[in-house]
Amino acid sequence: MMNFDAWNYPYASRRTVVYANRGMVATGHPLAAQAGLSVLAQGGNAIDAAVATAAALTVVEPTANGIGADAFALVWVKGKLHGLNSSGPSAAGISIEAVKEAGHSEMPTFGWTPVTVPGAPAAWAELVAKFGKLPLTKVLAPAIELAEEGHAVAPTVARGWQASAKRFAEMFHGEEYQGWFDTFAQDGKGPNPGDVVRLRDHARTLQAIAETDARAFYEGELAERIDAHARKHGGYLRLSDLASFHPEWVDPISVNYRGYDVWEIPPNGQGIVALMALNIISGYDFTDRETYQTYHRQIEAIKLAFADGKHYVTDPRSMRVSSKDLLSAEFAAERRKLITDTALLPEPGKLPSSGTVYLATADGEGNMVSFIQSNYMGFGSGIVVPGTGIGLQNRGHTFSLDPNHVNALAPGKKTYHTIIPGFLTKGTEAVGPFGVMGGFMQPQGHLQVVSNMLDFHMNPQAALDAPRWQWMDGKHVVLERGVPAHIAEQLARMGHQIQIANEGGSFGRGQIIVRMPNGSLAGGTEPRTDGHIAAW
Repeated sequence: MMNFDAWNYPYASRRTVVYANRGMVATGHPLAAQAGLSVLAQGGNAIDAAVATAAALTVVEPTANGIGADAFALVWVKGKLHGLNSSGPSAAGISIEAVKEAGHSEMPTFGWTPVTVPGAPAAWAELVAKFGKLPLTKVLAPAIELAEEGHAVAPTVARGWQASAKRFAEMFHGEEYQGWFDTFAQDGKGPNPGDVVRLRDHARTLQAIAETDARAFYEGELAERIDAHARKHGGYLRLSDLASFHPEWVDPISVNYRGYDVWEIPPNGQGIVALMALNIISGYDFTDRETYQTYHRQIEAIKLAFADGKHYVTDPRSMRVSSKDLLSAEFAAERRKLITDTALLPEPGKLPSSGTVYLATADGEGNMVSFIQSNYMGFGSGIVVPGTGIGLQNRGHTFSLDPNHVNALAPGKKTYHTIIPGFLTKGTEAVGPFGVMGGFMQPQGHLQVVSNMLDFHMNPQAALDAPRWQWMDGKHVVLERGVPAHIAEQLARMGHQIQIANEGGSFGRGQIIVRMPNGSLAGGTEPRTDGHIAAW
């Protein structure tokens, strides 16, 4: 297991590691973490707690996810890791020709066109049915109460909410967007920190999902409302698309790094990008984190991994190569040869920002969950189905309208997906869940956090506290202000186009839970947001 004796590192000064032995929930919002913990206290397990937390996050952090989100999970139960892919496909009635005939030269970012089948409600029901101990009505009860009775808005959420309200007021003028303003900005602006927000439509929808094990969302009245709104405003999603959707249980993929197995969901998710990058840097011996060589090699590795990921990854039914080939030691060795002392110029597309929530849970029985849920780009499509509180994702935006592209739009196809949960094991034992949300920052965050823990022996909190970098495109790299100046200067001399971020920035938001050899849990939460660990 991990070298706990070396768990002292200067970055741990921001927060301390949280320890517990009966249960733990780590996520980006205190109220959501407490929702998960309350379900544990009622006799639920880590799976129940994960779903309770995820549902609560749709209420308290609508700036990043919603009922109309997609979701992925890695679940450790009885000595085995299970993968759940609950990202939905494109509508059966959509096509490249139809989108182009509607006047688009590329997939639009907002509106009904980029909306694919939302997978989150089905993920909640599937996880609880397969591995949970409580009925979905009990598991979703804390989220329903938060929506019905109201919650005080957290500072980071308030900033994002206000920024979105201002931007959407300038951008959205069609009737199809009125549901968003009626739900999230009735006064034309977002709430201030501490303002109490009630989302009663949201509460009624969560109640219907709970009472029907999510079928109301895919076959009942909610599905009919989604269908009607799409038809009215030129969308392609239909009741039949919703009714035919089911989450997929998949075999997680992994690479071995420093004696630990690092696990991700296979494509259509981009977790394979993190694994390819780890494979590349596994050929180096890192002795000190704060050296320009460490930063340079990690940055170059992520560039190469993204170049391959953007070229090959899509719905696995349409991929031209296998995950096994992309994760082979031989392929990693060939890519590693391209890394020199000068910054590379790979050719993936420019990487946009995103909005996602991540959570990790563990219980005293040994169960652990790594769960991620996202609308994409903050509030997603900007579409909220009137009277339901259902804010829909815009995952179809990542499709290409080039018919020769591997991720070309097609009916019933899953697109390249950015959200990725992570998990660590050693031998036959679970170490624990980890994740860093934030669009195309996610594989970069996974690489840095895993390296922090396994190369530099940081505890979970220190691994999250440490300053991060983000490769944007070309040779453009953004560094957090905590990166030492001499490293930034040397990277610039090596050809990197270095930018120092303003306060905040988009460096992802992560959570980590590790099970120690004595069975206790050690957790770290993100200092860049309203992160919280609820422990029992």
